[in-house]
Amino acid sequence: MDSKMARKEMITKDKILETAFELARSEGIENVTARKLAAKIGCSTQPIFRVYANMGELYEEVYQKAIDSFGDYYENFKSEVDTPFIHLGLAYINYAKEENRLFQLLFQSANRGDRGLFELLNGKTGAVSKEISKAAASGCQNPSGLFMKMWIFIHGCACMVLTGDYDLTEEETVDLLQDIYKNCS
Repeated sequence: MDSKMARKEMITKDKILETAFELARSEGIENVTARKLAAKIGCSTQPIFRVYANMGELYEEVYQKAIDSFGDYYENFKSEVDTPFIHLGLAYINYAKEENRLFQLLFQSANRGDRGLFELLNGKTGAVSKEISKAAASGCQNPSGLFMKMWIFIHGCACMVLTGDYDLTEEETVDLLQDIYKNCS
C-alpha cells in the first residue's frame, strides 16, 4: 500500500449541511456560526470553508432545506378536514408549535431573499395552488382573495403559538377557520 495516498475526506458537504440544519432547528439560524458548526462536527472551520465560500452560501442551503422540511411536514400532516385552506392552516400552525426555530427562519425572517410568502408556502408540494384549486372547484368566486383573508388569521395564530398566547384546541381552530371560509366564499 502506498504511504503517499491521499487522506479520505471525512467531513462531507452533506455532513456540514445536515449539522447546520439541525443547529438551526434547535438553536436558530443566528446560532449557526462556523466555530459552533465546527465544534458540533468535531473539526476545525477549514473543512466548512473548503466546501462553502462563505457562511451565506451555507445559509442559503439551510434555508432551502427548511423550505423542503415545511413541504414534507404539510404533505405528511394528518387532518380529516376537507374545507379548502384548513388542512394547510392546521399544518402551518402545528409546524410553528413543533418546529418553532424553522418556522421563524422561514416565515418571520427578513432574510428570505426574493421569495414571497406564496412561494414559500407553495414550495415543492404546490400546497397553496392545490388549496386554491380546491376552493375554486367548490364554487368560490375569488379563491386567491379568500386565501389572503384566511391566511392573515392563520399566520396570526401561528405567531401566537410562538409567544405562548395560542391556547385554542384543534377543534376550535377548525371551527373558526370554517366560519371564515363560509363567510368569505
